[in-house]
Amino acid sequence: MDEMRPITDVFRQAIADSGISFKKLEKETGVLRQSLMKFARGEQTLRGDMYDKLAVYFGLELVKKKG
Repeated sequence: MDEMRPITDVFRQAIADSGISFKKLEKETGVLRQSLMKFARGEQTLRGDMYDKLAVYFGLELVKKKG
């Protein structure tokens, strides 16, 4: 069975794995660079609309598990 991970970990991993600068992520997603940096360091969370923007950018989707 797949290990359960908090959704914030999935987003942090996507940001880290992308190798894209925070400045470029800000430009392409509209999520402020400072917010992205604090989120990546685990200092704060993001608002729901920011998660939506990042999910679209990285091609992430939330899928309900059966059962």
